[in-house]
Amino acid sequence: QVQLVESGGGLVQAGGSLRVSCAASGGVNSIVAMGWFRQAPGKEREFVGRITWRAGATWYSDSAKGRFTISRDNAKNTIDLQMNSLKPEDTGVYYCNALRIRLAGGSDEYWGQGTQVTVSS
Repeated sequence: QVQLVESGGGLVQAGGSLRVSCAASGGVNSIVAMGWFRQAPGKEREFVGRITWRAGATWYSDSAKGRFTISRDNAKNTIDLQMNSLKPEDTGVYYCNALRIRLAGGSDEYWGQGTQVTVSS
């Protein structure tokens, strides 16, 4: 089992920056990618961005592209989400996500407990 613990988040004014982090533990050797999703009040959870664990390749949602950056530290088993030029519509609970490949085939997905990001106008 992979455990994911987010940290960071908080309240920031529009146009500001914020960083959230996620630490993975337990079974991390089989993780192939980690990423971030977010959920605004009354809306479905949506994809923000993802990074592959080995190569560090990244991809982002259209809303995050150019403003958000995901980075990883393989030695510490952590990923960060640096958010710049934040907008009120970026408000929501941000969830860390990990994709792990099973030795016997297939994959599993894991989620953190979420951290609140609030952008005031």
